[in-house]
Amino acid sequence: MFESSPFIIAELSGNHDQDFELAKAMIHAAAEAGVDAIKLQTYTADTMTLDVREGEFMVSESDSLWKGNNLYDLYAKASTPWEWHQPLFELAESLGLVAFSSPFDLTAVAFLETLNVPLYKIASFEMTDIPLIEAVAKTGKPIIMSTGMATKEEIDDAVATIRAIGDNPLTLLKCTSTYPAKIADSNLLTMADLAAHTGCPVGLSDHTKGLGVAVAATALGANVIEKHFVLDRQAGGVDAEFSMEPAEMKAMVEACRDAHASLGKVIYGGSDAEQAAKKYRRSIYLTKDLPAGTELTENHLQIIRPAFGLAPKHWPKVLGKTLSVDVKKGQPLAWDLLA
Repeated sequence: MFESSPFIIAELSGNHDQDFELAKAMIHAAAEAGVDAIKLQTYTADTMTLDVREGEFMVSESDSLWKGNNLYDLYAKASTPWEWHQPLFELAESLGLVAFSSPFDLTAVAFLETLNVPLYKIASFEMTDIPLIEAVAKTGKPIIMSTGMATKEEIDDAVATIRAIGDNPLTLLKCTSTYPAKIADSNLLTMADLAAHTGCPVGLSDHTKGLGVAVAATALGANVIEKHFVLDRQAGGVDAEFSMEPAEMKAMVEACRDAHASLGKVIYGGSDAEQAAKKYRRSIYLTKDLPAGTELTENHLQIIRPAFGLAPKHWPKVLGKTLSVDVKKGQPLAWDLLA
């Protein structure tokens, strides 16, 4: 489905602070960091919630980055203007990046289809929105779907919805839907179970700080890594607290590439590069000049480097053997020297 593995996505989210020039600068920086793709989010405050300023429409969790915000105002601040999508996509593509988005309602899907996006992302909070998933599946395009908070039954429902409509390539992401997420809550072992349960490739949507979890996920077989991106955390941005700056993203990309390259294949007996080093293993050598007819003892032999003599496993067999020829100190012991 993707040309590189892991396929690394820089999520711009609302960290552009609705500054178009900043959004463009973020895309340039993401490309320089070596990511494969940039992702936007396609919604408006009106497609996300109602303009109500009390009760459940207020962020009330004491540990939330957005505590005290009204949902409508928060989404209005974090949204990416729809008129930006095409120029931002074109900029990303000109820099060799894949550019796509997460739609949050049916109007967003219809809009993104006019831009001919190459794939879609379903966000964790939307993976129970079956009508949205149906609309995305009907495009026939590849889908990446985050599974944060989802039960197996909810995942089964979403996957079955897609499969009933078409054969869209589908990748499922392990995700912890807290912001920022604690490393100990990552539970990356779920990825293998998720892959076995659904038959889908898997990856990680990572909200932790730092690169360790992404690298670990790569080592466990993640095909996709998604990480939020910001130019400068100190300058703010709705998701800045758990987003990577350019130098950090570059380091993560390099570390994930190294982790993936290290997986290689199942191999025993050493790689091609190791073969030359085998001569520095130990073997049995003669330690004295000896005449033919000598019965060999531990005083005549030593297990040393290099490995041109008989292997050390033959030590018990050669003790007590008789030399059939004269030998020199430093000569590797061989069967044809023995009577």
